Amino acid sequence: MGSRRRHWAWAAGPLALALLAAGCVSKPGGPAPEPTGRPTTSVAARSVARVCAKPAPGPTTAPAGSVTVDPAVVGDLAAKTRSSPPGTTFWLRPGRHRLEPDRYAQVIPKDGDRYLGAPGAVLDGRKTNQYAFGGTGRDVALRHLTVQGFVAPQNEGVVNHDSADGWVIEHTTIQQNSGAGLMAGARQQVRGSCLRGNGQYGMNAYKGGAPVGGLVVEGNEIAGNNTDDWERQRPGCGCTGGVKFWAVNGADIRGNWVHDNRGTGLWADTNNNDFRIEDNVLEANDGAALIYETSYNAVIRNNMILRNNWVEGRKYVERGDTFPFATVYLSESGGEPRIHARTDKIEIAGNVLENNWSGITLWENADRFCNSPANTSSGDCTLLVGHSGRCARPAIAEAPLYADCRWKTQRVDIHNNRFLLDTSVLDCTVKCDRMAVLANYGTYPDWSPYQGEQVAEAITLKQQNRWHDNVYVGPWKFVAHDPSRVLDSGQWQAPPYRQDAGSTFRAQDGG
Repeated sequence: MGSRRRHWAWAAGPLALALLAAGCVSKPGGPAPEPTGRPTTSVAARSVARVCAKPAPGPTTAPAGSVTVDPAVVGDLAAKTRSSPPGTTFWLRPGRHRLEPDRYAQVIPKDGDRYLGAPGAVLDGRKTNQYAFGGTGRDVALRHLTVQGFVAPQNEGVVNHDSADGWVIEHTTIQQNSGAGLMAGARQQVRGSCLRGNGQYGMNAYKGGAPVGGLVVEGNEIAGNNTDDWERQRPGCGCTGGVKFWAVNGADIRGNWVHDNRGTGLWADTNNNDFRIEDNVLEANDGAALIYETSYNAVIRNNMILRNNWVEGRKYVERGDTFPFATVYLSESGGEPRIHARTDKIEIAGNVLENNWSGITLWENADRFCNSPANTSSGDCTLLVGHSGRCARPAIAEAPLYADCRWKTQRVDIHNNRFLLDTSVLDCTVKCDRMAVLANYGTYPDWSPYQGEQVAEAITLKQQNRWHDNVYVGPWKFVAHDPSRVLDSGQWQAPPYRQDAGSTFRAQDGG
């Protein structure tokens, strides 16, 4: 967890009607989100990855050449994996499969092993085993299997516990486990799977600081995770949500339904680069739909972002916090041409944001820089590209930070999005209607070269952060420079900010 700041009348216009008819948005005033872990009822959800309710069935008979695993024999799966050569296919019969009753008992796949579940095949940890599948075996595949009831510790995972490379997880349900349901290695593919009701994360993409490249997360339902409510147990830990990404260099996150997670839906935190987050439905998460933090270069495009941040946004407002907590939150993240990626900016385009607690916030903490005591998550600034540096007096660092020593919120291009807000749906009267670009007044440490308003001036006016050609429906307000500057649309478009050229603003969508 880094700098997430913790001290920190919809009417049917033509586009809205088209989206509604296509199953892309829900009518306001309908039922509130159902409890965490249960499917929501919006129209949008009907056209996305509803894989938890009806998982794709596996083969009813053993494939030719496969090894059959018997649920009546405790530990049969682990034992047959040990005794078989690499590249073996294992077919798990219908029934509840168990490991030996030892917390460290687990399956250790060899390179190229494949695990196929018959309809009704479940690997159950019985709240005894910590891990289901571990080890360093590469190019392992899991398909059509349910994995549940494991008790991994905080920040550890049940499936692919050791973040081995090249795993493929398809049509698999990973549910009701402690810790993370799934870890990630390089070139991992997670498709058509259900990650729900896990104690901490649905998936934790982390490999001990080594970059994870070529990650694909496609067509999954990621729902109701963080059942153990880790932010309550460890306030400020930043260790919760549907999926957490750390040092991932190249990821495609598309076509997923990420909903009803306790906390953030998708959270990329620290030295991530080259993300494409496209065609997802991010819905009814307690916190932000998406956080992109101390990371670089991303395309966030054509997503439906619906009714997020109601719980956390309201909580901070009720305690008197003036920070514009938003449903898409960029913190010390921006486009960086010095790092190779498919884009050299952060582009947020073609999305529909409907009835979320606020919109998009671009934030840069003036006191957070390389080797600053305020930089709690990145140590001495070992960077994605393999360089490292320490900012001292004077400030010096290596690429890509160079002499600035900062993670900058810069080169963010926000365009052709539709922002719809009906405050009666949120039951909100104040501070749920914000779009923001801002920083704090630099004060810390006393030797910081970034004291005063210089970072606020830079993020607001000098770092190529630009809104344009968007559509706003509802009572939107805008925050620039610092939390005290709340603007109307005219002030937002006028000098010195000159934001949202070509955009339209309507109190109601009159068509």
